[in-house]
Amino acid sequence: MTEYGYRPAVGVMLLNRAGRAFVGQRLDSTLEAWQLPQGGLDPGETPEQGAYRELEEETGIPSHLVEIVARCPTELYYDLPEDLIGKVWKEPWRGQRQTWFLARFLGADEDVNIATAEPEFRAWKWADPADLPAMIVPFKKELYQQLLAAFAEWL
Repeated sequence: MTEYGYRPAVGVMLLNRAGRAFVGQRLDSTLEAWQLPQGGLDPGETPEQGAYRELEEETGIPSHLVEIVARCPTELYYDLPEDLIGKVWKEPWRGQRQTWFLARFLGADEDVNIATAEPEFRAWKWADPADLPAMIVPFKKELYQQLLAAFAEWL
């Protein structure tokens, strides 16, 4: 596992007007785990461009309904469990190195549409950011705790 690198990626903590975060349940998992929108960067894409693209691909929310509030000052990393390496992505990455953004949702719930061209979520809801580490798959829990600390002044 140590010979594999980390997949460059982005993530978005999208907050509604009540300060609650968008979370989705992945289609490819039977776990009750929820996650924030996230995904790999395309070649030549900036982290900000990737954040807007991933958010729209996963939630159907167009960029004009999103305002980036903050960017995490460092990349955050997570490792996949060994049994998932080589199965999750086309390349055998050991995990992801993610640039995270905190964003404000300027739309209404009706603007969310997880039935996108390539859907990733089977359900979505708004959640208290403090509850996020307990809602995520165990191997991402520490990253979510770091994310809450990084964005604490805005939460």
